[in-house]
Amino acid sequence: MTEQIAIAGTGAIACGLAHVAARSGDVRVLARSEPSAARAADDIAKRIKADPGAHGKVRVSTDPASLAKATVLIEAVAEELDVKTSVLTTLASVAGPGALLATTTSALSIAELSFSCGIHDRFFGFHVFNPVAKMDLVELAFPSRANDDTRVRAHALCAALGKRAVEVPDTPGFVVNRLLLPYLMSAVELLEETGLSPEDVDRCMTLGAAHPLGPLALLDMIGIDVADAIARAIDCPVPLRVRALLIDNHLGRKTGRGFFSYPHLLP
Repeated sequence: MTEQIAIAGTGAIACGLAHVAARSGDVRVLARSEPSAARAADDIAKRIKADPGAHGKVRVSTDPASLAKATVLIEAVAEELDVKTSVLTTLASVAGPGALLATTTSALSIAELSFSCGIHDRFFGFHVFNPVAKMDLVELAFPSRANDDTRVRAHALCAALGKRAVEVPDTPGFVVNRLLLPYLMSAVELLEETGLSPEDVDRCMTLGAAHPLGPLALLDMIGIDVADAIARAIDCPVPLRVRALLIDNHLGRKTGRGFFSYPHLLP
């Protein structure tokens, strides 16, 4: 790979992306604290150990200056405008003159994020999917002022990472989440209306519609908090049961409990 990748974030998407990028070269990861850095380093090391194709070195740091030599700096933090804006502003402050900036947002405006960090011609949306190592698609979205070099390099980056890029419009939810979230939230509404169990709802969709994962298990994988943020961004109604899970901090697989329980994933 000709690009040098840096990733800001330590969640599932950030760690998954670091693992995949390590198949093609060395990677820098920016964490917000030393405990976050330690957790991310451990997570990424486990992923790389289980993947014979990942030979690159991943260095995790809390110092933004450590990313200065990167040619593509990717923000992969919480799906909240203020949080992303803050991180992107930090990345812009250390990025070299020809470096690209990208966001992994699932639903927020690419134009607004590019404006907030002050970089327009070298900015793009880089929406990867969880689990990053298994999901082939990347939705690429560009602000109107993105130059041709940015578009070419963004597509080349996806190819180098073994991903298939689809260029999508800068509209809330892009394509996948614009279509997916109403379906997922309707599954929750069905639970509330009928009293069906999550297992039965998911079983109907996996056996009857040949979906690889039921809608409620998929919500748990996405993260209840992330799904809520995406739904609000596309003006999709959020059922009371989702709000109750948020209040109780039952966010799905990452907390060990959502619509289903995951005791084997608890720390």
